[in-house]
Amino acid sequence: MADPAPLPLLRVSGLVFRWSNGQPALDHCDLEISRPGLWMLVGSNGSGKSTLLRLISGLLQADGGRVHTLLKPALVFQNPDHQLLLPSCGSDLQLGLPSGLPAAERTARMERALQQVGLGGMERRPIHSLSGGQKQRLAIAGALASDAELLLLDEPTALLDPDSQREVLVLIRSLCSRDERPITALWITHRLEELDCCDGAARMEAGRVGPWLDAARLLPLLAGAAER
Repeated sequence: MADPAPLPLLRVSGLVFRWSNGQPALDHCDLEISRPGLWMLVGSNGSGKSTLLRLISGLLQADGGRVHTLLKPALVFQNPDHQLLLPSCGSDLQLGLPSGLPAAERTARMERALQQVGLGGMERRPIHSLSGGQKQRLAIAGALASDAELLLLDEPTALLDPDSQREVLVLIRSLCSRDERPITALWITHRLEELDCCDGAARMEAGRVGPWLDAARLLPLLAGAAER
């Protein structure tokens, strides 16, 4: 008998979600990610992209369907000020660490996470003194420190200047393609130039996700939809 096919890292099956006024946000939505990498979703406002990430992360509860993941998820918001709560880089990372860790392990995780995002040695740096790009990298460090393996990024470059946009995109790309413990990232974007860096992209429309395509195949479809 052949071995069963391995489970995907993330599987969303028939997901349904309606707002309190009855307005549907997701309509039997399906999505599957089978390997680590940088996966991007594009679509118009109201297509259900942000809602999908919140359902995967557990911030919202679905009205139907199922989310199954082998990875610990962490949501990274568009505006890092919405998730950076304490005054210094180190104290904010400490807040998200699992309880019960020995002090030495907490310190090691904090330092390792900051190093991974290019903020090494900035434990005592006040968050209010960081640039927008540094704040977003700190938010990503918080996810890494918590042992998240599935990063859910809701337009993480939308509020950043062009240099910071590139820094965050290069950072996530490197985390997804590293040899040891590569992460899986599901990234919402409206910047079509960012699709060139992903392993696969899909269009979301009316609460459903289309098939994964490479940028060269998806961009003409998006252009055709915009012309209609």
